Amino acid sequence: MARDVEINLGDHVLEHGDVLEDDCVQGRLYGPKNAPIIVVPGGISASRFVADGVDGKDGSGGWWSNMVYPGGPIDLNQVQVLGLDCAPGVNNTKNRLTITTKDQAKRLAALLNSLGVDRVHSIVGMSYGGMIALAFGELYPERVERLCIFGAAHRAWPMGVALRGIQRRIIDMATAQGVPLEGLKLARELAMTTYRTPEEFKQRFSAAPSPDNPPTFDVGDYLEARGAHYQAIMPVNRFLALSESIDLHKVDPEKIHAKTTLIAVNSDQLAPPSEMQALHDALAGPAELHVIDSIYGHDSFLKATEELAPILANFTGGKRHAA
Repeated sequence: MARDVEINLGDHVLEHGDVLEDDCVQGRLYGPKNAPIIVVPGGISASRFVADGVDGKDGSGGWWSNMVYPGGPIDLNQVQVLGLDCAPGVNNTKNRLTITTKDQAKRLAALLNSLGVDRVHSIVGMSYGGMIALAFGELYPERVERLCIFGAAHRAWPMGVALRGIQRRIIDMATAQGVPLEGLKLARELAMTTYRTPEEFKQRFSAAPSPDNPPTFDVGDYLEARGAHYQAIMPVNRFLALSESIDLHKVDPEKIHAKTTLIAVNSDQLAPPSEMQALHDALAGPAELHVIDSIYGHDSFLKATEELAPILANFTGGKRHAA
């Protein structure tokens, strides 16, 4: 049975000086009570609904249910899994905020305090969640035994910063025209081309023109559909804050002493293996790096289940193959 947990932190000042008002940190626990806790933060579109099996109301629920389930690579018969919602929440999107991965790590620490948890078994973080995990490992080395990081390094990759900057400027331009959601839609379409790879698009789409006038293209239809979906689940100012937060991310690997497993993907455009190798070499604690082959790029943590299952099972003690 899953159970929701939360703590209200009230108004507090963030690292760069903005005030996060009436901040309610929301988490969701899965698995048997008193079992070891594994924290699983995901990307900027993920939520606390890690393992519900079906999508939640916002479309992000159950986002890793192919890895987190009873008897799975992360075995809910043996461990508890804690998912959480990143800030800013939907109630904090009236104004644009600057928030960092260290701010998010402090919110996680407060949630663990409310649960009476001094130390967790591990944090398994993907993409933005991996950045939060690294920030937590730097700020609270005594509170986490192990880290598993997928597609995140100790600093933002310059090409990723460039592409996200274009996305935010698209939104700024659309906002100036009074259509911010159209800007968000286009930004998401561009983002999808960075999460996936040319190889996958070549396999999935013909890119042949339709007979319509003007013609449409199947790959364009796909991107437009993903953009339209995002309009319904992501407030504009929340996206802007989290996108900028990725670009501000920076931790000191020499202050991270937890035993760490790193997972990189050969086709990842946002956290390439070279950056993951640099992180591996700089970490203070023992570390291992796995580089997997996948056509799914940065989104491989959602798609490359066969490649990830044995690595996660070895890390957590679960079964080696996904269902």
